[in-house]
Amino acid sequence: MDIVSLTKENGVGFITFNRADKYNSFNREMALAVQAHLEDCGKDDAVRCIYITGSGKAFCAGQDLAEAIDIAGPGLEKIVSEHYNPIIFLLRNIEKPVVAAVNGVAAGAGANIALACDIVVATESASFIQAFSKIGLIPDSAGTFFLPRLIGMQRAAALMMTGDKVNAADAMNMGMIYKCYADDVFETESKKLAVSLAAMPTKGIGLTKRLLNESFTNNLAQQLELEKQLQVAASATEDYREGVNSFLEKRKPVFKGK
Repeated sequence: MDIVSLTKENGVGFITFNRADKYNSFNREMALAVQAHLEDCGKDDAVRCIYITGSGKAFCAGQDLAEAIDIAGPGLEKIVSEHYNPIIFLLRNIEKPVVAAVNGVAAGAGANIALACDIVVATESASFIQAFSKIGLIPDSAGTFFLPRLIGMQRAAALMMTGDKVNAADAMNMGMIYKCYADDVFETESKKLAVSLAAMPTKGIGLTKRLLNESFTNNLAQQLELEKQLQVAASATEDYREGVNSFLEKRKPVFKGK
């Protein structure tokens, strides 16, 4: 089995971490494979949603520490700059919806990679841990960027400094994730979400994602101007015409992502 697998079905690129014996902790091979699969999905017009999950009991336990401390290994500077940072940029800049389906523990970089996705869903038995402080490190993989924006500065600071575990229900209630599902329906429901997103107007969703990204740095006037520009762009798509026509004709739309 590939260290990270990619399958494509129903308009969805399903990316699965496959180091189950290591709780899907990242090493260099795995990080580069994730980057390659994300780039593949980003370029493939047939892929209109990306779904990321883990095999076994964990979503991702973060960095494989054996590699991190290996004197012959890449070292932390290269691990952050060449492994994690490119993954975060890809997750945010691919103009397609990305679903993180957190099937178990998401710790350290694993938690922050999930939180960088557009929509995070989790099984009820999953948990999220900012584990960095436990070993004297600081949160990376854009955790210090996204987590305070999701749950507020106080909670983010507390979770990062204490390393407390947050269960999926609490994560949902504090706004860290979108939704949690009972374990027995998690896979079915999370994949149903991805397939439904893949059937939606992909260009419009991509432009929405661009607006959300820009909202982190734009002032109100800049954001309003960009909304105007991208609304005009959205109105030029085939999917907009299909959406309007289906509404007027009182039928279900068939979007093509164009």
